[in-house]
Amino acid sequence: MAHSATEPQPPKDTDAAPAAPHPLDPLTAEEITTVRDVLRREGLVDGATRFPLVLLDEPDRHTAAAHRPGAPVTRRLRVTLLDTGTGASAEAVVDVGARVLLSHRPLDPGADGQPPILFEEYERCDAIVKADPGWRRAMAERGLTDTSLAVCAPLAAGNFGRAEETGRRMLRSLTFLRCEAADNPFAHPVGGLVADVDLTERRVVRLVDTGAVPVPTECGRYEAGFNGPARTDLRPLEISQPQGPSFTLDGHRLAWQNWSLRLDFNSREGLVLHELSFRDGDRVRPVLHRASLAEMAVPYADPGEDRNWICYLDVGEYTLGRNANALRLGCDCLGEIVYVDAVVPDDHGNPQTLPNAICIHEEDHGLLWKHTNMFDDFAADSRRSRRLVVSYIATLGNYDYGFYWYLYQDGTIEFEVKSTGLVQTSAAEPGTVSPYATELAPGLQAPFHQHLFCARLDPAVDGHANTVEEVDVVRLPMGPDNPNGNAFTTRATPVTDSGEAGRLADPAAGRRWRITNPASANRTGRPVAYTLTPQEGPTLLAQPGSPVAARVAYATKHLWVTRSAPGRRYPDGDYPNQHPGGAGVVQWSRPGESLENTALTLWHCFGPTHLPRLEDWPVMPVDRCGFTLRPTGFFDRNPALDLPRESGGPGHCTP
Repeated sequence: MAHSATEPQPPKDTDAAPAAPHPLDPLTAEEITTVRDVLRREGLVDGATRFPLVLLDEPDRHTAAAHRPGAPVTRRLRVTLLDTGTGASAEAVVDVGARVLLSHRPLDPGADGQPPILFEEYERCDAIVKADPGWRRAMAERGLTDTSLAVCAPLAAGNFGRAEETGRRMLRSLTFLRCEAADNPFAHPVGGLVADVDLTERRVVRLVDTGAVPVPTECGRYEAGFNGPARTDLRPLEISQPQGPSFTLDGHRLAWQNWSLRLDFNSREGLVLHELSFRDGDRVRPVLHRASLAEMAVPYADPGEDRNWICYLDVGEYTLGRNANALRLGCDCLGEIVYVDAVVPDDHGNPQTLPNAICIHEEDHGLLWKHTNMFDDFAADSRRSRRLVVSYIATLGNYDYGFYWYLYQDGTIEFEVKSTGLVQTSAAEPGTVSPYATELAPGLQAPFHQHLFCARLDPAVDGHANTVEEVDVVRLPMGPDNPNGNAFTTRATPVTDSGEAGRLADPAAGRRWRITNPASANRTGRPVAYTLTPQEGPTLLAQPGSPVAARVAYATKHLWVTRSAPGRRYPDGDYPNQHPGGAGVVQWSRPGESLENTALTLWHCFGPTHLPRLEDWPVMPVDRCGFTLRPTGFFDRNPALDLPRESGGPGHCTP
């Protein structure tokens, strides 16, 4: 459901015929309810059954591309089931139109991994830890007998090959304190204490206590009332589009300038863009079949026994989409905004609406092109750039992440992540200098860590048969053909075999990856292309052979290129929670599969290595990272030549 932020939502016409479905539409409340009803009818749902995932079983790209409006649509949903009484899990596929169970298989927690963490398990973990005699004794030994304001943070357990954890559904819990209910608990970590929790048996199976350290006492409040008088010299900044925005949203189809795409949102990945295409004259040219953030790992650097296990997988373990914020005008988005609600399943398999989950708006983005003609009395001609922004924000524990897809008038696509919120903290003796952390306040440490995002990009550059080339800039040696040593050129190396599919960025070589269509030529006879340009940054810093490296293998390279295939959905496999590793891109990147002139998926890893600063406390200013996809010989000339000059008011460009 979409609605403007500046106008009341129109009443719903209950007599209007529903829009014809598209194979890639987001799930509806009716579909989620139908899935639950079918599984209950088949005897697969009882009072202990939970629904960690209900996702569209997406049709292959060729089926989706062949769909025509009004044609019949088969909608299949993949459902993950968890029995909270026994810990057993299973996966089912349901045809919701026919109301038929198509398949059902039990999941092996050792081989398949565990389903994602349920929201209800957060509170369950907190209650289990606080009821544990060993934890209460450890707290009392630290002089902490009033635990009413303690927070036992439920954190993903990972997989470290411990026999006693095999087959168990686990969480690990750190402990933080608050001075009052609204206090920032990350200002008061309880050092040296970790509780390993079996969620099925509902008990602490292992308590790690490395010894007491003082709990930091200084508060970390970031709200306005705790930080002095507000500035008084900031004058209003207003953004106005009196005639409304330039984009249109018809159901889930979004159109702006020459761009067209379909919006999707699911509980695991959050925002998904489908069928991005660009109108070039009288041709509608596909660019991407699918684009999403498919995973994000946050591994920490502290080697201490109470912290050396921490590595979150916020998509596969915590279901990123379910954690979406309800966005607010003037706070999260500014301008002429259209919001879109999202529908996701709750833990019990009932539909839940996330209001204002997606924000759509336009932004001025400075100068697009300009030239001053010194041979024509310095006549100047220029155009301003405007971009379309499609975004959402999710909160995962202490961190908040904003995800922004930008479309530009010159055919460029950009993705940006804005990380903010609170850094995770640990305690140490005041004045301790750690090689793995920054002291933010007396005794309050912020461990070094990484944010390793992985975008899934299914290219369709003028069609679905594409090839990726790795392009480096190279110096040429001095000699008869280069007497002054000034020459340099490019070297393009096709990525032709799946055994070569893991690639590293090289800033010194200006490395980028060009996605070509060998069957479609531009005016110079060269294959049309889009180029993926990465940002600098290290890959996973955990040692090869470590448990983290096994589970987050996608982050050991900046790019993986794999052949598109059913079941290749996420870079670390379908169920990374407590998985030992080896699933996903590393499994699909064995030699022998051709990557030339075929349907491909690019898995691009990027993100910051965060060495916290004092300025990141008590709340962290936004840290940005991302990548761009730019047309490279895709068009025969600048596609933004037809833009009009901005006019119509003070401050606008005039001839």
